[in-house]
Amino acid sequence: MKIGVLYSGGKDSSLAAILLGTYYAVELNTFVFDPLRQIPELEAAARALGYPLKKRVFPEGMINEMADMVVARGYPNDAINAVHASAVESLAGEYPVVGDGTRFDDRVPMLSREAVQSLMSRTGCSYVRPLLGYPRREVDRLADKLLVVQYGETGTIPNGDYEREIRDAIRARGLDTASLFPAHHEQSLVVGRNC
Repeated sequence: MKIGVLYSGGKDSSLAAILLGTYYAVELNTFVFDPLRQIPELEAAARALGYPLKKRVFPEGMINEMADMVVARGYPNDAINAVHASAVESLAGEYPVVGDGTRFDDRVPMLSREAVQSLMSRTGCSYVRPLLGYPRREVDRLADKLLVVQYGETGTIPNGDYEREIRDAIRARGLDTASLFPAHHEQSLVVGRNC
């Protein structure tokens, strides 16, 4: 059975794909706001894992709505959760099973239990999160064992994290993102597989 896995190219979504690949035919899905955005680093990460990758594009104008939300609220959490919910909902219309790399101790992106139940009732898809029981230290331990990972601050690493494009949209308005996003937020990009 096919599963559509949300894929940022980072260690969490890569580990989720590896775990899910034991039981499903994995197709990785990366969502972007700009249809012209090229994602060669994510394509390379997908090849390293051995799974096909599809680039998906969010609806036109969504980037501005999300940037407005971040600026109005003064923090990114609600916007990132809204973007994530939109991506999951989109895949639920195409795949019988949808998965992602959200972990036990994640705050964003994270769908609530109620949102997940609603999604599955409305769409008939199953939504699985294989890392939900793993705290970050265990994800890091597994990543060190299975993956070759590059780390860097958000915006300096070319992964498919939603935050990067939202930050860029806010900067394009002439606003400083430092007061809106957490400082020293580390991201990851898988550049190879150890086994």
